[in-house]
Amino acid sequence: MKKKPKTIKHGTVKKIIKSPHPSVPEKAEVEVHEADELYKEIRIDNELQDEHGKKVKLKEDAPVDITVEADPNATTPHPEEKTKR
Repeated sequence: MKKKPKTIKHGTVKKIIKSPHPSVPEKAEVEVHEADELYKEIRIDNELQDEHGKKVKLKEDAPVDITVEADPNATTPHPEEKTKR
């Protein structure tokens, strides 16, 4: 099986947003350090799994890594890679 192209960006949990209702999950606001200024913050459900499959939550000020993966068919060669051939 081919590995998917990916990149890893670093971030910090800036805020934990409490749920307004039990049916709505708590959110973690994450600042992505390498993102453009207007797009630095993302919000995700504050529910992760540890190595044993148990549910855990992020803490405020926690350092995090954000991984973006794509199917190889959803990518194109970088312009610098085209000129190397």
